[in-house]
Amino acid sequence: MKIRHTLPLLIFSLTIVSIVPNASAAGKRLSKSAAQAQTRQIVEERKARLREALTEEWDKHEWTNGEYRMKFWDTVYGPKEVPEGGRSLYISLHGGGGAPPRVNDGQWANQKVLYRPAEGLYFVPRSPTDTWNMWHQEYMDDFLRKTIAAAVVFEGVNPDKVYILGYSAGGDGLYQLAPRMADHWAAASMMAGHPGDAHPESLRNLPFAIFMGGQDAAYDRNSLARQYSTTLDRLALAEGEGSYIHDTHIYEDCGHWMLRRDTIALPWMAQFTRNLYPKRVIWVQDDVLRDNFYWIGVPEAHRRAEAKIVAEIDGQTLRIEESDSPVVLVGLNDELLDLDKPVRVEFQGETIAKKRFRRTASALEQPLNKSAFSLDAPYPVLLKIEKNANAKGGATVVQL
Repeated sequence: MKIRHTLPLLIFSLTIVSIVPNASAAGKRLSKSAAQAQTRQIVEERKARLREALTEEWDKHEWTNGEYRMKFWDTVYGPKEVPEGGRSLYISLHGGGGAPPRVNDGQWANQKVLYRPAEGLYFVPRSPTDTWNMWHQEYMDDFLRKTIAAAVVFEGVNPDKVYILGYSAGGDGLYQLAPRMADHWAAASMMAGHPGDAHPESLRNLPFAIFMGGQDAAYDRNSLARQYSTTLDRLALAEGEGSYIHDTHIYEDCGHWMLRRDTIALPWMAQFTRNLYPKRVIWVQDDVLRDNFYWIGVPEAHRRAEAKIVAEIDGQTLRIEESDSPVVLVGLNDELLDLDKPVRVEFQGETIAKKRFRRTASALEQPLNKSAFSLDAPYPVLLKIEKNANAKGGATVVQL
């Protein structure tokens, strides 16, 4: 269960600035090269605004989100110069939880020395609260997005090489944050945590590791880790090769402390890079709601917990196989298919369109991911697929 909070909206004047002169130009068809050039410009403008907006907090090593403050510690391992292709980022969440502040302070100090990646920025936040569910409350998502954005602009981190891990209460958070924000991570590792109500379905395109002591029976952590691994086995079998990559280690002679055997998680994670444009997406909404997941989204009015969408791109065909939402938003780019050719759109087995969709500047100004801290490229084509209200079923698609 997550605790909901009403937080003030964070505004840093990060609204995307129009780079086209008028509405007519905004709707004009763009070539592939023109769309790519405008995309690069938009991303660079975002980076510049984020650099200005986040400098003070980054220098103070403390993030602010409404009433919450999150201190952090970081250090660079490996080459001091940024490697070609960018640095890695490891976000490491400490244990503790529902305990006095001094206990969580001690766990924070321990997490700083618990892992040492061969290369990258090692980032250890101190939880803003001292509650059992401190890492997976709603405010954490923006704290983590700010962390990624700042690491990219200040430390040369490659956003496709961001890894997240956590121990004990941090492991509780991992079970929740990995699927909920799967499109942000290259890989994730859970150590000695409890899954709670986490949905594993959204992990289809995210490598996920489980580390657990076989004698860690408190709150049934050991048996639940085995069950979670078995569920991932079943999902991988159903979805086929390349899906639900996972690695499970149950150390039968260990309790809650795994004698640092779990440090093998870091080289395991390091072999992966983020798949930002997977051709098949399974999204089950957490009870902390999002407006997008990879290249699919839903309008705010239709967001609800546990709603499921299954979408796939196969060659030049876009399929919405399943949707609990009456409206699905889809972002398309030339990484996903060839926008110079017609695209077939299918909704639950029925073809509802076959046409060439134009790349437009107006679509680039309507990002699926509306977070002020996102540095992911917007899509030059944005579609709205809406179920028909009549009993006959079917759907319609319009380009936004």
